[in-house]
Amino acid sequence: MANSDIPEGVLFGMGNPLLDISAPVDKSFLQAYNLEANNAILAGEEHLPLFDQMMQKYQCDFIAGGATQNSIRTAQWLLRQPQVTTYIGCIGKDKFADLLINAATNEGLRVNYMQTSEQPTGTCAVLLTDKHRSLVANLGAAEHYKEEHLLKEENWRWVEKAKIYYSSGYFLKVSPSSMMTVAKHSHDNGKIFATNISAPYLITLVKDDMMRIFPYIDILFGNETEFDVFAKEHSFGTSDLKEIGKKIAAMPKVNPKYPRIVIITQSQDPVIVVRDGECMEFPVPPLNQDDIVDSNGAGDAFAGGYLSQLVQGKPITECVRCGIYAARVILQRSGITFPAEHDYQ
Repeated sequence: MANSDIPEGVLFGMGNPLLDISAPVDKSFLQAYNLEANNAILAGEEHLPLFDQMMQKYQCDFIAGGATQNSIRTAQWLLRQPQVTTYIGCIGKDKFADLLINAATNEGLRVNYMQTSEQPTGTCAVLLTDKHRSLVANLGAAEHYKEEHLLKEENWRWVEKAKIYYSSGYFLKVSPSSMMTVAKHSHDNGKIFATNISAPYLITLVKDDMMRIFPYIDILFGNETEFDVFAKEHSFGTSDLKEIGKKIAAMPKVNPKYPRIVIITQSQDPVIVVRDGECMEFPVPPLNQDDIVDSNGAGDAFAGGYLSQLVQGKPITECVRCGIYAARVILQRSGITFPAEHDYQ
């Protein structure tokens, strides 16, 4: 049943959109491109023919991908009501763009992509052999988003309509000014701005931009490794995740009336949530290792599950419970794909 009382466009995401092209392939196909069964790389010149050859040789699934888009897709799937989410990012003007638009809109997202003829649509080949995945990403247009697209009336109106904003840390490498503009709008209008550390290397690579936006962060997601690296980079002097969470939650914030929430996921270990000096732990129900098909994207799904309840005004306990549920669904599927219906209550 659809949640017809959820406002249109209540959740707004911005990030690096990719078209995941997924197919079971022969091991000889990996060998032809010197790829490993369990690895993820950025495409070099020698890998660019792979995408067309893969489509010609194998039956492929086309999935809307990229970290933020995966979280927004997860929230949209759980909310069941079309176009309660809006997503922006940069794509090309090519056949992959058409496939990406169709994949995202068929799942109920409103996509207001910036399109450029100067770069190809970002793609990620997902090469499946047995239970193994080899990922080859060509970021292309995804790395070329411009703030002027965000500020166009037909796009900014969805920023104004939204109540909650989400973007992964990867987008800080692409358009930090866009993230800052949305973060300031969120603060000025009493809304919620959430982001994700996303990867340990970003903590040093985009440190200055991350620190500029940090006072506007209302909710920060990340895993135990990312928070440990953050603590080392900022000389916290502790490896205790609860203490790290408390220190990050207490960092300067432009809106002290809304205490920052820090959410630390730890795979099968309890989720740690810190808010206003209080530390909570949420156990993760055990999952049989034989049932785990693919761990890629579980963190994105957790964030999407959390946000799906937040937009409905649910308490932290319910938001975390749904985040855990969504992550468990994704762990048991190949790629960031969803069953037609969910049984989350």
